[in-house]
Amino acid sequence: MIPKKNAIAIAAVLAVGLLLGAAILRSGGTKPGHDDHGHAEEKPQAAASAPAAAPRTRFSDEQLRHNGIALAAAGPARIETALQLLGEVKLNQDQSVVVTPRLAGLVEAVRVNAGDRVQRGQVLALLSSPALADQRSELLAAQKRLALARNTLEREKKLWEDKISAEQDYLAARQAFHEAEIAAENAHQKLAVLGASAAATPQGLTRYEIRSPIAGVIVDKKIAVGEALKEDTAVFQVADLSSVWIELAVPARELNRLDIGMTARVRAAAFEVEGEARLGYVGALVGEQSRSATARLVLANPKGLWRPGLPVTVDLKGSDTEVPVAVTTDAVQTLDERSVVFVRQGQQFEARPVTLGRRDGRHVEVLQGLSAGERHAARNSFLVKADIGKAEAEHEH
Repeated sequence: MIPKKNAIAIAAVLAVGLLLGAAILRSGGTKPGHDDHGHAEEKPQAAASAPAAAPRTRFSDEQLRHNGIALAAAGPARIETALQLLGEVKLNQDQSVVVTPRLAGLVEAVRVNAGDRVQRGQVLALLSSPALADQRSELLAAQKRLALARNTLEREKKLWEDKISAEQDYLAARQAFHEAEIAAENAHQKLAVLGASAAATPQGLTRYEIRSPIAGVIVDKKIAVGEALKEDTAVFQVADLSSVWIELAVPARELNRLDIGMTARVRAAAFEVEGEARLGYVGALVGEQSRSATARLVLANPKGLWRPGLPVTVDLKGSDTEVPVAVTTDAVQTLDERSVVFVRQGQQFEARPVTLGRRDGRHVEVLQGLSAGERHAARNSFLVKADIGKAEAEHEH
């Protein structure tokens, strides 16, 4: 059994230990950055970042002269309205004819080939046509009846004038003559419509000649000797290539910029050749899928260089437009995927983002970002851009 004095001493030691432990826990339990209530202290928010300054670089007057950087003031300019489109050379359908025989028959001979140049009325092929024999026989019979009716009329007229026959016989003969005259003319017109001669050829009544209706070039041929043709079969296509069409697909958003009569510069994509044309037609409909309308130019082709199917680039030129603020095309550069103009401020150039509008080969309209009178790098501005890029690269390292 533990003596009473020792038990009291042990209890005192334990009590002191508990008090010291509680003190230690109290001092270490409160974390830095917390208040007495156990809440984290609020950290001050970072100040809002200031907007990035426009890229700049310094060029002295001597450096400008040495690098050939010319300055100019932004201001009004006259910009030539232009629209560049892709097109294709097509046959001038106003000067192209599809030739059909207009009579069924058997092909006996073909006189021309694709690519041959032909004259108006030239024989292209020969057919043997029983239908033509019937037409010519009808005409011959009508001509015989007309001759007989003419003789009868002359005889009856003389008898009536001599008081030998009645007037009724004379009138009947005259009526028969007029009917025979009409029948003969009808048979003659049928042959004329077919393009066949009224008289029989040395080869007989069936010989039919297919002739070219215009002077031009055979651009398509679909006929062979021994072939049996129907009257509506397309056997040749003849085109006058002294002029061609240039067909364009014009986006709907550009249609309001087109005017009939606009001049255009046409350039071939396959070889170096240019020509002048005029806009003669703009389609009234916009395609549901393409969202574009068809426009057409007529281009002179005296040397035959513009062949159908050839892809071309067309620059349509409209009237000049006066704009209040413009710079030269050399003054505009691209920096960080934005169009910029390098504005002169003291001995520094500031890369000023700009919004551009209409342009031609010399000037660009500035809609926003630049005011009239501000001086900028108008020539060799790419050197200013290169210096800014070099400075930014050094800054990153």
